[in-house]
Amino acid sequence: MSSRAVLPRRTSIVGTVALLLLLTAARIGNTDAFVGKPHPCPKVPSSSLDIRRATKALYGNTVQPPVPPMPMNIPYGEESRKYRRTVYTHDDWIKHRSPNRFVRNAISTFRSGIYKNVWKQVRVVTAIAIFVVVWNALTGGWTDLRGLQHAGPFQRQKSILPMLSLPMAPFNLASGSLGLLLVFRTNTGYQRWDEARKNWGMNINRTRDLVRMGTAWYDMKGVSAEKRKTDLNDLVLATWAFVRAMKRHLSPERDDEDEFRRELYKRLPERQAQAIIDAEHRPNRALFDLSVAIENLPMHWLRKDEIHKSVTTFEDNLGSSERLLTSPVPLFYSRHLERFMFFWLLGLPFALYHTFDGFWNNFALIPAIVGISTFMFGIEELANQLEEPFTILPMQTFCDKIYNWCTEIVSWRPGDNGMRVNTPTIEQESVSNIDIAVFNGDTTASGDDVIE
Repeated sequence: MSSRAVLPRRTSIVGTVALLLLLTAARIGNTDAFVGKPHPCPKVPSSSLDIRRATKALYGNTVQPPVPPMPMNIPYGEESRKYRRTVYTHDDWIKHRSPNRFVRNAISTFRSGIYKNVWKQVRVVTAIAIFVVVWNALTGGWTDLRGLQHAGPFQRQKSILPMLSLPMAPFNLASGSLGLLLVFRTNTGYQRWDEARKNWGMNINRTRDLVRMGTAWYDMKGVSAEKRKTDLNDLVLATWAFVRAMKRHLSPERDDEDEFRRELYKRLPERQAQAIIDAEHRPNRALFDLSVAIENLPMHWLRKDEIHKSVTTFEDNLGSSERLLTSPVPLFYSRHLERFMFFWLLGLPFALYHTFDGFWNNFALIPAIVGISTFMFGIEELANQLEEPFTILPMQTFCDKIYNWCTEIVSWRPGDNGMRVNTPTIEQESVSNIDIAVFNGDTTASGDDVIE
């Protein structure tokens, strides 16, 4: 048989292989493995209010309730961030340290929200890898399933249509710089998340401290039990109103505005709730109300001054959180890293092509590029998700627990557990007043002076 008769047959076989590879590329471009089809998914909680209704145990005690399971097929993006608001219990830590965690996390790879969010970029890099494999088969030859070598249909035009490849050295030289940029990016993202979490941790500590001091130092002289209950309840509500207003201040309006209004109208007097809602800066208005509630407590002004230090801490935490929300990592840094990584990965299939010469038609290049680009883009996506930390922090859980704990604290009274309580005598209070006056520079104070 002449070579002229064989050439059309070989060309048709090459065309068939090329068609199969292109169909594979098209399938990858429309695969459901990561992103899923936009078909209706099972009904899920549509707001944090619905989520908390599904976990009523939160209101009855201070034990973290089970977190609602994340739906499998919802598109990953802004809506899924509410399911990242994790609060761990001891059982969660046991699972977290489980020796099976590697296998469990490997199995869930195709359900990972991080990888779903970067799959568009991965598809582009994968398409480049498929193109390189097909092009080099057409211009440099290919191997059939029986292991026979065949010339590519465009091999004779090699001077015009050369095989596509690049040396690996430039990528090796650039990989160190890319790694440093990624490390700094992820570290900065985590530091921002950690600072936001510490701000809320300080809020939790200071709210309990403030209410504890207000309850323990409340002066019952000439005050009815009903008046004490009202004053301390006002203190609790004002404390809760601040953290709830701060949560709303740091959350997207579409996610929290309606629920915020409902909660304020439910727990606060109508005029007080309306004043906070109408304020241009709601947390500041809530802090003002908290200061008023502290001043209404019957106790020595030095003790009030000590309680007000917690209010100053709240203002510091609020300012720190506002800085994180309004000031991202400098955009020129993020954009340079994203361009660097994208073009580095786009060129990688050309550099790795000959690395897979030992595989059938270098086909292993394609899955290798899928894995490398997925995990590389995933590292940058981790930093991007951490950079704005508030929509992945369980702030609503923090607010609910603060309300529960503070409400419990004001239900206690000195001596209600049989513990002995010392009440200062008139002489002791007089000596204390003299010490305060001397501390303030008044050397003429006597035991008859009364400092209000």
